[in-house]
Amino acid sequence: MTWSSALKQTARSGLTIERAKLTPVIAVRGAAGVALVIGVCLWRGSPALAVSSAFGAFASGLVTFQRSMRPRPVLALAVAGALAVSTFLGYLVAAHLPAFVVLLAGWTVLAGMAWAIGPVSGLAGTLTVAIMLVTVTLPTSVLEALQHAALIFCGGLVQAALILVFPVRPWGVQRDALADALAAEADYARRLRQDPVAPFDPAPLMDARLASAVTPRQARRRPVQLHGPRGLAERVRPVLASLADPVVGAPAEGPERDRARDLLQAAGTVLDAVAHAVRHDSPVRLPPEAMATLEVPASGPMLHGAARRSAYRLISLLADAVELTDEPVQATRPTTEAERGPGGREEGSHLLRPSVPRLVPVALRALHRETRWSSPIFRHALRVGTVAVCGYLLGAALPFGHGYWVPLTSVMVMRPDFGQTYARGVARFIGTLVGVTVSGGLLALAHPGPNVCAGLAVVFVFLMYLLMRTGVSVTSACVAGYVIFLLGIAGEGWTQTVEERVVLTLLGGLLAMLSYALFPAWETPRLRDRLAEWLTTNGRYALAVLDRYARPAEGRPRQVREALLDARAARAAWEESVARAEKEPVRHRGLSRTAATAAGAALATMGRVTMIMEAHLPGKDAEPSPGAAAFAAELRPALERAAHAVRERDRLDWSALRAVWERWDAESAGQGVALRAAGLLVDALDDLAAALSRGRGGHRRAVDGGAEGTIPPAQ
Repeated sequence: MTWSSALKQTARSGLTIERAKLTPVIAVRGAAGVALVIGVCLWRGSPALAVSSAFGAFASGLVTFQRSMRPRPVLALAVAGALAVSTFLGYLVAAHLPAFVVLLAGWTVLAGMAWAIGPVSGLAGTLTVAIMLVTVTLPTSVLEALQHAALIFCGGLVQAALILVFPVRPWGVQRDALADALAAEADYARRLRQDPVAPFDPAPLMDARLASAVTPRQARRRPVQLHGPRGLAERVRPVLASLADPVVGAPAEGPERDRARDLLQAAGTVLDAVAHAVRHDSPVRLPPEAMATLEVPASGPMLHGAARRSAYRLISLLADAVELTDEPVQATRPTTEAERGPGGREEGSHLLRPSVPRLVPVALRALHRETRWSSPIFRHALRVGTVAVCGYLLGAALPFGHGYWVPLTSVMVMRPDFGQTYARGVARFIGTLVGVTVSGGLLALAHPGPNVCAGLAVVFVFLMYLLMRTGVSVTSACVAGYVIFLLGIAGEGWTQTVEERVVLTLLGGLLAMLSYALFPAWETPRLRDRLAEWLTTNGRYALAVLDRYARPAEGRPRQVREALLDARAARAAWEESVARAEKEPVRHRGLSRTAATAAGAALATMGRVTMIMEAHLPGKDAEPSPGAAAFAAELRPALERAAHAVRERDRLDWSALRAVWERWDAESAGQGVALRAAGLLVDALDDLAAALSRGRGGHRRAVDGGAEGTIPPAQ
């Protein structure tokens, strides 16, 4: 993609305004927290203290709107504490330019590295830099600096208290995540009726797993409905795929296929009903038609072989899902020490999330992993630190005054990837232009006093909380109005603020964009590494399943589960890299968009057929499969060679693996789920080789492979 095309695409995405579900009650609660601290400080303190405390309440409230599974009060207090520390340190050295520049550089680099911990931590780190730049411009002494820092923390404390006193839909994030996963599976079941190898995106299941991790305190209060359905959703998905597959499950045509379609339709109805019950905390309501379909016909079973086993398993799982969900939401089982396990691992009935103190070593390990020159996070931290310092010095040198708007804009728009940085830069400038025009016009026409400015600031912060998910340009306009009216409380001139805000915001956005052009961290050259990692983790998942067929008595279900989770994580990393690379103005470096699409489809098919094998794992008393053992023995070294070949742009060769499968096929006379699925797996690996060598031809084969070929993402 050329630079002009990339800039047009990112600008268009940044200016896009989306329709989003509004949460007015939560927005009112957040704005009330800001109004409360402003009112108290104006009543008992000074305008400068009101501005400081309002920034703390605003930032703490902002973080609680992010998609995080941690308790909202904990987020508010953690961010408020970080804001208080950063502000106090800034006050101590604000009068000494060299010392403040050193502090700003170091703190900004640390804030940039916070993206290694997660997006919420990255946003919190960005806010600490922004608040440091704004609040230290308010004149004060060291003693008053402590007072400012304490008030900023009190702003977060007020937000946390309001969340506890006025809870809005407790466990709502967790309920939505689980309900989305169940609804996605319901849609998957219905799509399988028409397309037996329809794709399935595991992202909702990954989100549901993330949402199911709780602290020990949360585990004692979690509603019953959030206990079992997620695990059942994980087990339902491979059964649905196995029933619908024309090679392993019901035949492509005939009465058995009609019966499979009826079961899939009923499964979709049941899963939708369970999802609705979980989302709205209500009983499960099922139509009698779905219940009748899930009963064995009076004439006897209509399915045979593996399809019949899948049907019986599906009916049992759906019954369990209804039974586990259709209960009153009361207390839940307590969490014992045995269930907790080390490091928040999945033990017993809970996935435990480490508490805040235990999160410190986890965060330090994440920072250590990213402290390397090739890391996009590390390069982002260096980039944003350099830009913050340059922007601050540039703003100080310009004759406008209020030069902190330059680094403030740069820090707020910069992200570890090119697309978000450029999209946010354009959106922030346009939104700021609108915001300062509206708010500046109101100030110029009405000349409001401090109390009126405080009221207008609360109105703008309410609009920002309400419209947060509609787009960066909208929220930037609201934030611009909020900041201008907030500074108006302290007596800032409107003409100065408007003119400076527009010019200095433009300079800050240009600095951010220029920095990425001069010191990039492109995702495109890393695509082959991401693809090799996905191939490796998919291979480990396949080997873990094949080992269960080869040695049933030594089966370790946890090994299969962990391999599946690793494969999902690698797939998510690949898809994120592809999405970023598509927006970058660089050459494809040997992996074109067509080849990447086809390669991703091939590896997704590899995961799908492995999932089908997992759905039919033998019991511990089953006979070992020599064919599966031989296939796994050849697959293991072949995967190592293939991963190296993907990275080095060499040719992939799966002929030896196909020869082993053909011997297995001849010895078993084509019988067995594992044998047929292994054949599809070899086909998927051949499609991967074709995708990487021929690009467009591989893509055509991936799409048109039919029942025994490959499909789009379905792991």
